Amino acid sequence: MTGTITDDPPSAAGGRQSGPLIVTEDTELLDDLLRLCAAAGATPEVHHSVPAVPAEPQVSPATGQRGGWEAAPLVLVGDDAARRVRGAARRRGVVLVSRDQDDSGVWRRAIEIGAEHVLMLPDGEQWLVDRIADVTEGVGRPALTVGVIGGRGGAGASTLACALAVTSAREGLRSLLVDADPLGGGIDVLLGGETAEGLRWPAFAASRGRVGGGALEESLPELHSLRVLSWDRGDCVAVPPPAVRAVLAAARRRGGTVVVDLPRRIDDGVAEVLAQLDVGLLVVPAELRAVAAAGRVAAAVGMVLRDLRVAVRGPYASGLDDREVARLLGLPLAGEVPVESGLLRATESRRPPGATARGPLARFCREFWERALAETGGSA
Repeated sequence: MTGTITDDPPSAAGGRQSGPLIVTEDTELLDDLLRLCAAAGATPEVHHSVPAVPAEPQVSPATGQRGGWEAAPLVLVGDDAARRVRGAARRRGVVLVSRDQDDSGVWRRAIEIGAEHVLMLPDGEQWLVDRIADVTEGVGRPALTVGVIGGRGGAGASTLACALAVTSAREGLRSLLVDADPLGGGIDVLLGGETAEGLRWPAFAASRGRVGGGALEESLPELHSLRVLSWDRGDCVAVPPPAVRAVLAAARRRGGTVVVDLPRRIDDGVAEVLAQLDVGLLVVPAELRAVAAAGRVAAAVGMVLRDLRVAVRGPYASGLDDREVARLLGLPLAGEVPVESGLLRATESRRPPGATARGPLARFCREFWERALAETGGSA
């Protein structure tokens, strides 16, 4: 069992990272955490309380990376040590680990130490192994992950998702487009690649635990310089949530950008996707009925995703503009999605949305990536 308070920390760039920092005096808990670190291939640093800050940075002989409270990629605090770390500097990537399922006070202690997650053993063992493995792999900054969802049917979310991914790839970023809508007919069709060789979602239905990021990337179809994870035309219309979580986590570890085309219904699998998004774009046609429908979608998505922005598409109904649509929805405005003439003909000729580098849609996408990458502190 795990509980999330805020989002996941980013991995440090460059090479393999050090293992997690464990803070506990509970010998049984320590044995469990050491076992889980071993399962994830990580060598942890262990302390009874917050380690003192040394005059010179300490380097782990096992990994060659810096350790300590602030430098460790992940900090696992035993519930017994919560009081001892209360005064430590606030940082991301702190997990409070407990065994007592009935102790409601654990959430208060988590807030007091700035923990992002509360983990209950033994229920949360697999989650923790995956998390330790993620931060230990340390292949670089995780992918900037953007989800696109329509405020109503036919809003143009799939078109925008394709254009964002195509633009990202054209800018030289490692790019992956993920189709999270099993009833959408396959986003590879929109890219003109329905017959391209490579795996689709049904091939990952049995995935559990950790999926290799490199193996995932190499197994997918490559279309227009980006990788695509789509649905096929078979009977499978669902992938278990653990498989969705494992596959998307692997995709994010490869860095660059990941764009997810989301369905309007929120089931357990979609919730797993939302939990890993950095930004969500809600595509809303500028008409009152669409705004009303989008409000319901935003309410559902906002229960999981904190950073949801509205992208408005014209033409505009009387009395509406992009700012008014954003105000009615109570969401930040990402901008106006331009209507690109000839887009339908381009799609029929197997040219994907955003393929025209100087077109208005590609320009919108390029400006979006520039802003989003600046907000995250640099290039993906």
